[in-house]
Amino acid sequence: MKRRAILKSAAMAVAAFAAFGAPEARAEWPERPITLIVPWGAGGGTDAVGRIFANLLEQELGTPVNVVNRTGGSGVVGHSAIASAKPDGYTLGVVTVEIAMMHWVGLTDLSYEDYTVIGQVNFDAGGLMVSTDSPYQTAADLIAAIKAEPDGTFKASGTGQGGIWHLGGAGWLLSEGVDPAKVPWVPSEGSAPALKDMVAGGVDYVTSSLAEGRALIEAGKVTPLANMGEERLDIFPDVPTLKEATGSDWTIGVWRVIGGPKGMPDEVVNKLVPALEKAYNSPEYKEFMDGRGFGMQWRPSTEAYEFMKVNDESFGEVMKKAGLAK
Repeated sequence: MKRRAILKSAAMAVAAFAAFGAPEARAEWPERPITLIVPWGAGGGTDAVGRIFANLLEQELGTPVNVVNRTGGSGVVGHSAIASAKPDGYTLGVVTVEIAMMHWVGLTDLSYEDYTVIGQVNFDAGGLMVSTDSPYQTAADLIAAIKAEPDGTFKASGTGQGGIWHLGGAGWLLSEGVDPAKVPWVPSEGSAPALKDMVAGGVDYVTSSLAEGRALIEAGKVTPLANMGEERLDIFPDVPTLKEATGSDWTIGVWRVIGGPKGMPDEVVNKLVPALEKAYNSPEYKEFMDGRGFGMQWRPSTEAYEFMKVNDESFGEVMKKAGLAK
């Protein structure tokens, strides 16, 4: 009887420990598929970058990574979907340069602060281009003529009103002591139609990435005067930076960052950062980027976050001076 009571007590103790005292077993992330949100349409540059990283991260993490395009609102819909997702590591996204611009023009309250930043994977410096028959074949000659001629003599294009390359052009003029209003901006649906308009004589110069002008440059129809990055580009090693060309300190470019909603667990971030860096350094990614003329740039989590912060502040300052901010 006594032995039975002891056994019963022991069984109850084991049951109690199992119910209350045993540590809960927690599956190691990731245990199910991951969603990667792309805020822009299928077939575009951001979509292509998102899809190759989805494929590479699948290999690194051992779980499916499914790309979902969430478009609309000039990027607001997709960026909102990334920021508002549950911060458990199962929803990531490609956060683009527009996040440093959208809130300044009143499209959203979102900013870089609403994301857990994993790493920056791309940077395409802005560029300054003219047609090959333009009388201004250096950036120094062009800015000198802009300063000397009456307001409205020159016209520029490269993107829609208030877009990244409009900001690029306005920032350059401000850095040279010129009011951006002196050069009317001709809105376009993107750099491709803007470049065609320039070649046809509709505008005097275009600001966009040199990668976007590559085909016309190689065809001898467009002359690149400068790039707006901090150093010369591998694909155009003979093209000077603005600093080299005119002494301007203005730099700008489009960039893409892989991130997720704010508040993701450290253990998830600590797995994602090295996985993303390994994917970035893979031969597949380099071949992909080189083939499209896209610029490669790696910054891990903290550095990428600081880079976004600096861009946000500098963009806001220029957009206010140029009358582009609300």
